[in-house]
Amino acid sequence: MKLVFAIVHDEDTPRLMAELNKAGFRVTKLNSSGGFLRSGNTTLMIVVEDEKCSEVLDLIRKYSSSRQSAINTNVMPSAMGTSYMPYPVDVTVGGATVFVVPVEQFEKM
Repeated sequence: MKLVFAIVHDEDTPRLMAELNKAGFRVTKLNSSGGFLRSGNTTLMIVVEDEKCSEVLDLIRKYSSSRQSAINTNVMPSAMGTSYMPYPVDVTVGGATVFVVPVEQFEKM
């Protein structure tokens, strides 16, 4: 058995969970947040048989898309004289970070 930890963007979570459930996988959802953009993420935990792991990973790839988003950065006043100017920068958000670890024992109580 394997335990799949998938950290996905909040926008991708509802659809991904629905597709995983539709395919017969049980999912545990944990709310989390990213450190870089401090945006909302969700950590999904899925226990699967070894032969089903690739099916789960395929669904995660399909429904966790990365995309470009503009964020405002702060240019410090010391760099710009005395004025404050927000500066938009394009960054990639979304996608998924996935960890697959072996499970020694699993019980549902």
